[in-house]
Amino acid sequence: MNNNKKILITEFINQNSFEHLNKKFDVRYDEKLFENENEITRIIKDYDGLIVRNKTQVNSSILKNALKLKFIGRLGVGLDNIDTGYCKSKNIHVQPATGMNADSVAEYVVSSSMSLIKKIPMFHNGTVKGEWPRTTIKSIEINQKYLGIIGFGTIGKKVAEYSSKNGLKILAYDPYVKEINNKEIDVKLSNLKEIFEKSDIISIHLPLTDETKNIINKSSFSQMKNKPIIINTSRGGIINENDLIEAYNKNNISGFALDVFEKEPIESEFYKKIKLGMNCILTPHISGVTTESNIRVSDYIVKKITDFFN
Repeated sequence: MNNNKKILITEFINQNSFEHLNKKFDVRYDEKLFENENEITRIIKDYDGLIVRNKTQVNSSILKNALKLKFIGRLGVGLDNIDTGYCKSKNIHVQPATGMNADSVAEYVVSSSMSLIKKIPMFHNGTVKGEWPRTTIKSIEINQKYLGIIGFGTIGKKVAEYSSKNGLKILAYDPYVKEINNKEIDVKLSNLKEIFEKSDIISIHLPLTDETKNIINKSSFSQMKNKPIIINTSRGGIINENDLIEAYNKNNISGFALDVFEKEPIESEFYKKIKLGMNCILTPHISGVTTESNIRVSDYIVKKITDFFN
């Protein structure tokens, strides 16, 4: 045990990573603790480090009681559940696991793209209902289609890398990226208007901020000329879900894959709008969670917190 530093873990972590951390520090691990904000608020005063995923709301009411807290490790990349402004003001280091789940998310985007452009959910639903929709549903090939990537950070770049191998032409939009210096991938730096107008598939990789909330909305869908597939693996509030369903029903888009939602778990008012036979894939925020990525993410944060306190 190292200097009796106390670490609190409120969501699931790879078991081997936990055991490694537990040898060096005094660790309390309860993967369901995120459900009890009052308990976290009560006990946080005793802890030097905190490790969370995306369910623990590390808000100012918790942080005001975190008298010893110096390090927050995020087992993932999004930081919208952590009050980073407050942390900065109190000199609490916030460490995301940047890039550690990029391969998992990229694989999800590629597999969803292929599944939806081939209309596999629709063929599946028709077939299990005994309809045999071999000629009534038309699918297309992915080769030489346009993929628009909105947000060109670590994950967006990995999606471009994977997708270029499948013959996709790639447009990327990111206001913080001024040029792309990657000789191996043919990516054109673009704007949102061009992405909406040209893309056959649009994949979103943005953090949820005041600027990005509802950035994909009725106006965006009205500009989409090629009836694209929409894939969101970033944060739910970036797409207006009502506008998305309306765009699908009006045939402005030809399918969608959502791994993230405005409210998680999804509520009945949303899933009542999803009808069997739609060309869609809905998953419970798992695109970045695989056996391999969980090990990488957990090991990375354990190393960072160990280095920090050493």
